Amino acid sequence: MEKSPQRETRDFGAEVKQLLNIVVNSLYSDREVFVRELISNSSDALEKMRYLKLTKKEIADEELPLEIKIELDKENGTFVIVDTGVGMTRDELIENLGTIAYSGSKKFIEHLSQGNERDINLIGQFGVGFYSAFMAADKVEVYTRSYKREEEGWKWVSCGSETYTIEKSEGITRGTRIVLYLKDDAKEFSDPHRIKEIIKKYSGFVPFPIFVNGERVNTIKALWTKNKKDITKEEYTEFYKYIANAYDEPMMTFHFAADAPIAINAVLFVPEENYERFGLGKFEPGVNLYSQKVLIQQKCEDLLPKWLRFLKGVVDSEEIPLNISRESFQGSALASRLRKVLSGRFLKFLREQAEKEENKYIEFWKKFGNFIREGVATDSDFRDDLLQLMRFESSKLDPGKLTSLDDYISRMKKDQNSIYYINAPSRELADAGPYMEAFRGKDLEVLYTEDAADDYIFNLIGEYKGKKLVSVDQENLELPELRGETPEEEMLPEDEIEEFKNWLKGVLGERVSIIRESKRLVESPAVVLNPEGFTGGLQRAVQAINRELGIKSPKILEINFRHGLIKKLNTLRKKDERFAKIAAEQIFDNALLAAGYLIDTSVMVSRIYEILERAMAFQIQ
Repeated sequence: MEKSPQRETRDFGAEVKQLLNIVVNSLYSDREVFVRELISNSSDALEKMRYLKLTKKEIADEELPLEIKIELDKENGTFVIVDTGVGMTRDELIENLGTIAYSGSKKFIEHLSQGNERDINLIGQFGVGFYSAFMAADKVEVYTRSYKREEEGWKWVSCGSETYTIEKSEGITRGTRIVLYLKDDAKEFSDPHRIKEIIKKYSGFVPFPIFVNGERVNTIKALWTKNKKDITKEEYTEFYKYIANAYDEPMMTFHFAADAPIAINAVLFVPEENYERFGLGKFEPGVNLYSQKVLIQQKCEDLLPKWLRFLKGVVDSEEIPLNISRESFQGSALASRLRKVLSGRFLKFLREQAEKEENKYIEFWKKFGNFIREGVATDSDFRDDLLQLMRFESSKLDPGKLTSLDDYISRMKKDQNSIYYINAPSRELADAGPYMEAFRGKDLEVLYTEDAADDYIFNLIGEYKGKKLVSVDQENLELPELRGETPEEEMLPEDEIEEFKNWLKGVLGERVSIIRESKRLVESPAVVLNPEGFTGGLQRAVQAINRELGIKSPKILEINFRHGLIKKLNTLRKKDERFAKIAAEQIFDNALLAAGYLIDTSVMVSRIYEILERAMAFQIQ
């Protein structure tokens, strides 16, 4: 150690030498983070000063405003940051800048020594913020004076090698001034526009004014720290546009604070539109993680489950240490706790919206319902909560009105043990089809599920609150037989029925797997049914795949042997079998069409013309 009356040269501690060697000689893709780290240090110093001014009246105060100034000189390639915080004494300078002051620094060195240099993008996450300045600077000067009475000003200088110098400095006011002489390949950090971008990215919500060459940069307030009663709708909108880089207004705003089981302040927004439903790509995670208003991770993937990726906003938790690494946060117990609390509270918010502002919630469901479905299908932890948020049209409600599973259960008949539903391309097609006949006759409510994902979900969960979920197009539907609608004597004789079924199987061949008498039909002559577990939406998806692969999808066909058309067909097959086969194929295609399974209608159209020609010829005779 070299010492003179004016200047003292000291060696860095061994670990700091190792750290500086790594920092100076390694290239980091995110070395811009040094701006965040220096601002965070300044903010901490200002926060300490504010606290001392409130708690210790005897402190000599020069009435300096609590603020951060950044002065940039492109011509000389310098970056200067000044704060009016607590400052440092000579001993504090040596302790804070000359030795390892935080255990995180040791962890950082250990991490790098294991060959992980290229994995670290945010050096400051390990509590070595000041040293990150040497990623961009050849030389660093620190001018500082403590707030304490009778303390002198000091100057600290280092080129990031093995030593630093420290000496007295006159004319310094309370606080700290750091001067970075930028490397040739780091002159971008003397550009005001570049620095403003970095501040907006990392430090936009620091609670003290930040000025860049005299212009204040951080003008947006950290709304999550304020009482929601004191925030206007316009302020929320401005904040949403800032944090989400958006131009629209949010559909919903969720602002909450919690102390247990973990301290959280959050403001989350539902955007006005879901662009995923238009096939315009997936949402990227849009919630930023902060600790004490300092950005920890932008677009944090582990903060919320993937099915909430449409949310935008901010989550701030003081329980997240500023030196936490991304590697340790991902999949950590802390991340799991945050994710559970945030997801649960947001789902509670949606339930409250559904009760208090039904129209607003229905708008949300129509646009963002696919994310709720995704959550039900993939996240068993929140499945029950998500199921409560699903909405459907119903045979008991006017078109366009939606209902929940809980509301359906509240309207069920006393002896009803199942929730009935049908998947079809549209409500109109479902109503016109044969599957609803039995339910209209028994006055049973049926939910309409137009999205194939609903079918998958209902098959996945099987039941809801003890009520079995049953698709009305299933083959083994347990419903009382609807006798009495048509006289029993009008049924075809048993021997005729068996002979007809065998004949029809010969006509339709591999297109049907089973032909049997229907106990559900009243008005229609025939209906195609799905095997157990293959509801309408799934069956259409499988059929489309099979068609691409050239695989046939045989159907279960039920026949109403009381229907006049079937009885006439039975007579026709004995007199004109060729025309009877044409009519039988048309009846089968009609059943496929009613179920939404008929893809190629060209053959059917030609057949209809032939039937019409035959019918007209019969009328002319």
